[in-house]
Amino acid sequence: MRAKLPPGPHSPRLAQSRRWSRDPLPFLEQCRARYGATFTLRLRHLGSWVVLADPEDVKRVFSAATDDLGVGVPNLALRPVLGAHSVMLSEEPEHMARRKLMLPRFHGERMREDAGVMTELARREVRAWPVEQPFRLWPRMQALTQEVVMRAVFGDDGGRLDRLRALLTNLTETVNDEGRLRKLAIFGPRWLERSRGWRQAMEPVEEEVLAEAQRRRAEGEDGRKDAVSILIEARDEDGSPLSEKELRDELLTLLTDGPTSSSLAWVFERLLRHPEKLARLQEEVLAGEGEAYLDAVIKETLRLRPPVSVVVRRLLRPATLGGYDLPAGTLVAPCVYLIHNSAEIYDDPGSFIPERFLERRAAVPTWIPFGGGARRCLAASYAEQEMKRVVRTVLEEVELKPVDAGSERVSRSAIAFSPAQHGLVVARPRAPEPVAA
Repeated sequence: MRAKLPPGPHSPRLAQSRRWSRDPLPFLEQCRARYGATFTLRLRHLGSWVVLADPEDVKRVFSAATDDLGVGVPNLALRPVLGAHSVMLSEEPEHMARRKLMLPRFHGERMREDAGVMTELARREVRAWPVEQPFRLWPRMQALTQEVVMRAVFGDDGGRLDRLRALLTNLTETVNDEGRLRKLAIFGPRWLERSRGWRQAMEPVEEEVLAEAQRRRAEGEDGRKDAVSILIEARDEDGSPLSEKELRDELLTLLTDGPTSSSLAWVFERLLRHPEKLARLQEEVLAGEGEAYLDAVIKETLRLRPPVSVVVRRLLRPATLGGYDLPAGTLVAPCVYLIHNSAEIYDDPGSFIPERFLERRAAVPTWIPFGGGARRCLAASYAEQEMKRVVRTVLEEVELKPVDAGSERVSRSAIAFSPAQHGLVVARPRAPEPVAA
């Protein structure tokens, strides 16, 4: 007997999939308005999701034991890019073993050591921006965050991996092609994996990544602590190293364009539409008065423009959520977007108000841009630090103005959501502070 899932739209799976791929955020809002905080979406190639927009249900999911929850794939592009052995997509106990392996590289002392590199790379990037002419911030932030990740994964390669950088940029553009994303929603990930354009973009990246891993393995690591060194030195329980497929999947997971670049574009898109908040942040940054307001700006941007709209998990044991008894195998989707945009949780949730996070703590289950529980993004703290270093550096170096006064609408990319005009701005170098006599 089929389990009875919560109500949801009655339209066919293909119609719901098209709506999800084209207009997911209004779709979620309309479903909540009609069906309440718990409803079911039926999506082609992704399955049926029980969407959860009540904080208590979200808390139950994120606090569940690791053997109660499995992987659910919220994005059709993820599996072809990352591969089945990715820490993001692997099941237990492999997932926890890989997570423990990689976590130290993106936390604690190693993260703090990277702060200076982040600032250095950001300053170099900002000083190469066009002056007094319109340009798009998101591609510039993609280039910057890619370089930060390249340093974390491979260390300073002195330009030796420039071909890989170019190939990764091409892969990002291929993944984010609007026509390809529309077809992906209809035909699914197998279509993507078989398509000629996709293979032409992906295969050279795989070859370069594995060639570098093999070169490093042959040379020996000599105490290096970058991510590729950690993966090369890793051993399974039987003492064997990671296979080429496992290396490929973990390295692509780290190197593929993530949501940090789009989140940075959103920080400035929002600040430039709220000049009084930009002025307050500039004053704090230029005066060296700590990071309280900077931290609040980052957290409010991640609340208002979260990188993902849902986090999908598979129940491995029956659970009661939203008043429904759900069997094992059900896909449940804590809804980041609806939680962040709930008037029951946040006053005036559609407005950009960083000050709210000077007065309240950003925490699960009401602030979840990186998910939660055992599968929370392992580089979440690293991403927040990177955003702070980049925003601080931009404000120290240039004055930005929006090309258009109106807000940029939300546009879907392969993995995250970006400003529709990609953060269209004009930059002017900041005049040096006068020297006191």
